[in-house]
Amino acid sequence: MKTRFEREDQKEKRMKHLHENADGSLPDYSQGIHAPDHESGKNRRWYQAKVLPFVVRLILGGVFIYASVDKILHPASFAEAVYNYKILPDALINLTAIILPWLELLLGIFLVLGVWLPGAALLCNLLLVTFFVALIFNLARGLDIHCGCFTTSQEAALNLCMCLYMIRDGIFLLLGLYLFSHILFRKRRVFNAIIKDQL
Repeated sequence: MKTRFEREDQKEKRMKHLHENADGSLPDYSQGIHAPDHESGKNRRWYQAKVLPFVVRLILGGVFIYASVDKILHPASFAEAVYNYKILPDALINLTAIILPWLELLLGIFLVLGVWLPGAALLCNLLLVTFFVALIFNLARGLDIHCGCFTTSQEAALNLCMCLYMIRDGIFLLLGLYLFSHILFRKRRVFNAIIKDQL
């Protein structure tokens, strides 16, 4: 941490260099005066703190909204896709086929609008983990089934294998974990700042 005298001394050196280089030549930064790399570092931190989480949030929100539309329009076909996983008991298949698409739509809207982000990001990650584990479970059992993630049509996904589903869902899961960790640490930084101000 620089003292006030050190900052004033550095300011005087900077002004001196500006006067000495009034002819248009570049100033000498060898005396401890920082070059404009500080601005690029600041822009990079701003990108990591604002732009990247915003883009990830829009991507995940769009994915969840898009994934919900066909399931909402064709609940019977989605119920069949859920049944093919052979994980849930029969009594929960129709209920899951009705509730899950609307939950995905609601979470996607929350992410896009930036509403209730901590809860939305947490639930999105829980769903992504559930989908990913279900794919691994069926792959381990030797079942090559239709994922049913974005479309309920069996013919539309015949060219995709379970491994490609896992790669795709794994990427979505990594994005979700990044977004949730960013939101969590941001909340913690805000909380620590409030505590520090009160001390």
